[in-house]
Amino acid sequence: MATISKLSNTSPAASLPSSSKPRSSFSLKCSLGFPAKPGFNSKLVSSSCFSFTSNHPSKSPLVVRCSLVDGNGGSVKRTTLHDLYGKEGQSPWYDNLCRPVTDLLPLIENGVRGVTSNPAIFQKAISSSDAYNDQFRELVQSGKDIESAYWELVVKDIQDACKLFEPIYDQTDGGDGYVSVEVSPRLADDTEGTVEAAKYLHKVVDRPNVYIKIPATAPCIPSIKEVIAKGISVNVTLIFSLARYEAVIDAYLDGLEASGLSDLSRVTSVASFFVSRVDTLIDKMLEKIGTPEALDLRGKAAVAQAALAYQLYQKKFSGPRWESLVKKGAKKQRLLWASTSVKNPAYPDTLYVAPLIGPDTVSTMPDQALQAFIDHGTVSRTIDANVSEAEGIYSALEKLGIDWAYVGTQLEDEGVESFKKSFDSLLDTLQEKANSLKFVSL
Repeated sequence: MATISKLSNTSPAASLPSSSKPRSSFSLKCSLGFPAKPGFNSKLVSSSCFSFTSNHPSKSPLVVRCSLVDGNGGSVKRTTLHDLYGKEGQSPWYDNLCRPVTDLLPLIENGVRGVTSNPAIFQKAISSSDAYNDQFRELVQSGKDIESAYWELVVKDIQDACKLFEPIYDQTDGGDGYVSVEVSPRLADDTEGTVEAAKYLHKVVDRPNVYIKIPATAPCIPSIKEVIAKGISVNVTLIFSLARYEAVIDAYLDGLEASGLSDLSRVTSVASFFVSRVDTLIDKMLEKIGTPEALDLRGKAAVAQAALAYQLYQKKFSGPRWESLVKKGAKKQRLLWASTSVKNPAYPDTLYVAPLIGPDTVSTMPDQALQAFIDHGTVSRTIDANVSEAEGIYSALEKLGIDWAYVGTQLEDEGVESFKKSFDSLLDTLQEKANSLKFVSL
């Protein structure tokens, strides 16, 4: 998997250009060695899930900044991902998962601290790979229906990935090292159905470092409270607005208070605030307005709203109510930046990572964003460096007629529908695969 060129030979003195505008293209292909991990083969792992391709100009063939940090004189690889966590307290996660999950090992060695998945990711992984065929065949031949077989495929991947990240989970006392699995997108409007699905996934995965993903739709806000109250850790996904984000925080706090647990330290959560899709929608609205002022605000809405979300996070996780929960071991529901890939090629390729760096946050990055940040990302605290500017942008957009409530609702609807489509498409693909293998689907 992690095909980062010449990583083991990178010099600490290597300099990289600061510009992120694409000027040249080259493909990076290699395999990385890693120490043996319990239960896994220690041979070199090469990519079957992805390969990194960079459009960033490089003054040398080196791609990852490294430094010699071993006090005993040994050479230790250190990437920008390590610095992101070690210096600024932000956890870099990987927004992808496929078989074999051991492909994640090189990424873990180079600083990745968790994994997120969603129906679209599994649709791509399962439909485009033969790695699932043997298990799928056994499941269907044993009498499993297509959807039940799908969930068993998913659960195995999640369990195996949890095993890989368990050392990080243990080292951080449950603060990091999580793997996320989402309930069926068909349940986005079903409060009780979501609770039951979350309980089921939590039980069958049976790993301490699994996050059950629940969408932040209005019907699922009560689900979040109930699932947290049952002691199940949650990744709340598809958050597109400040108002809905505040409701998510309140659901988390309400759940902790309703749990009745004397020790809250093992009930954790992240709130996945989506970024790039906000600009995708608002940019279209600004172009329709067409004034110089409107056009000048393109590409600025998403980061501005995210910066204000961080201010809300700091406000809500302070004060008497929060302090009373801290006494019982409660941990903050960290903000997680999702949808960090750049959709508009005219924008810098680290636009949704570099300006959103801050302590106690997570940035989950798909291949493109992860490679770009490793290649030429700069590590420094940026999330609250220009709060007044973010407030000004947010207000200026409102004055131009941008309705933030509409934006949040529209993007939520699109997100839910997209995941439903991926889910249904995958089940159709699995049915076709069963038919092609002359299975009899029940």
